[in-house]
Amino acid sequence: MLEEVATVTAYDPDGWVTVEIELKSACNHCSSSENCGTSTVAKAFSIKRQRFSLKSDKPCEKGDLLKLALPESVIVKAAMLVYIVPLVGLFIGAGVGLWLGDLLGVNSDYSSIIFAALGGVGAWLAGKHQASELEKSSTPVITAYLGQAVSLHRG
Repeated sequence: MLEEVATVTAYDPDGWVTVEIELKSACNHCSSSENCGTSTVAKAFSIKRQRFSLKSDKPCEKGDLLKLALPESVIVKAAMLVYIVPLVGLFIGAGVGLWLGDLLGVNSDYSSIIFAALGGVGAWLAGKHQASELEKSSTPVITAYLGQAVSLHRG
């Protein structure tokens, strides 16, 4: 299970809690982050936050911290949909374009390029649709109620 700490932004008496998660970049965590161009670009953009609601067994207050978990299988499926499916579509499209080019007696390089692009884009669109379906069906679960965050500010 992949775990992340979320902050409660709202609680509904019906048991629904709205949480906010700060999306972090991996660029801030490696030892080369000071010398890496990708890290510089990642730091230039503002921190992104994601909000969503989920069912809670216990009542919560605004500002409470919750530990949420998501199965690794969801992440692996999403990565496959984003990276592997378009690549397979590209190769299948290129093969179909090569075959059609030879069959029709036209330049098979051009037909291969055109069909590879069509296959890659088509597979990407199909993967994007599947990823949105996967996102709807995979809800994180609350694994721990951590209470209020500790403030380090003196007042």
